Amino acid sequence: MIQSDSHNAPRPGLALVWAGLGAALLFLGFVALGVWQVQRLAWKTELIAQVEARVHAAPVAAPGPQAWSEVSREADQYRRVTVRGVFRHDRETLVQAVTETGSGFWVMTPLVSDEGFTVLINRGFVTPERRSPADRSRGQVTGPQTVTGLLRMTEPRGGFLRANDAAQDRWYSRDVAAISEARGLTDAAPYFIDADSAANPDGWPRGGLTVVTFPNSHLVYALTWFGMALLTLVGYAIVAREIRRRRPTP
Repeated sequence: MIQSDSHNAPRPGLALVWAGLGAALLFLGFVALGVWQVQRLAWKTELIAQVEARVHAAPVAAPGPQAWSEVSREADQYRRVTVRGVFRHDRETLVQAVTETGSGFWVMTPLVSDEGFTVLINRGFVTPERRSPADRSRGQVTGPQTVTGLLRMTEPRGGFLRANDAAQDRWYSRDVAAISEARGLTDAAPYFIDADSAANPDGWPRGGLTVVTFPNSHLVYALTWFGMALLTLVGYAIVAREIRRRRPTP
């Protein structure tokens, strides 16, 4: 006697419950991710507004040793500052760079400020042909200098897939602590300053090339997650209709 296997098939009601539970979990997860991206959008929009205000504000004195513990990426990155002192060209460091003008190096030069502390100044960009100080001798200014630029936070651990090598004098990021140690700098500020475009005597190094951009794709991400939540509901509706369609006829 051949028996029907209908009793082994999953019951439509139970299948609907499991499908509904899975859809609900996916829906809530996608909605949560969308809400998180909306929150990130608000944060990024506020951050961009703050940075824009700092970049275009009147310069303030570069933070001295008494304020170093309070300097932070969130509160001070890209703040316009000014400092006066004397360059130590004998201890400059070249850091590999790629700019809109091509590949070359940032010239990081210590400046001993009038207040007594040292701060690394990114004087600007030079091409490989001008990496030697002798090839830009007019730019090796002497005597007291006033530098205005953007405060930047240190860039530790090197560049993408390339670690700084102090022993070989190969630098891929502007790691303030590592450069200061390699050059024997004392009382060095924990930040560096990107000098503005004030012309050097021969135009090199070329300052004012700081790129201040913040990718802001959080709205796209939010819409994507909310769209996935909507598709989850549509998918569940299709699955539920199919389960009901295949329900055995009494």
